[in-house]
Amino acid sequence: MTNALQQLIRERLDRQGWSYGDVARRGGVPRSTVHHLATTERVVRMPQATTLEGLSKGLGLPLDTVRRAAAEACGIHVYGTPQGEGGTQDTAATGDPEVDLLIASVQQLSSDDRRHVAALVESLLGRSAKQPPEN
Repeated sequence: MTNALQQLIRERLDRQGWSYGDVARRGGVPRSTVHHLATTERVVRMPQATTLEGLSKGLGLPLDTVRRAAAEACGIHVYGTPQGEGGTQDTAATGDPEVDLLIASVQQLSSDDRRHVAALVESLLGRSAKQPPEN
């Protein structure tokens, strides 16, 4: 069974006639990374932001499309659809794909882990509120 990221990569390779090496060169990521993401059945953790950016560039696809496929491959449901009516971007209510991904990820945590995340967020918000604004 293929996951969303595998499907996205394979469809793009087939449609464009590209190899893993072609995508790697275009995106500035290792060929082994492209191969791994295209062939692994279960992605256990979200790829690094730089990897997703390189893969997006290498595949010639919007970053949000690649990020959503990677999130789904990890078992994270991201709310909203990648493309709305007329080809416009339609992310979840926040309008920020990274925030949407965080929200979807947190919902999969245990209640204890969610409390830890909430405490971390409160701590970070408190720390940033105490810092003087940058000029």
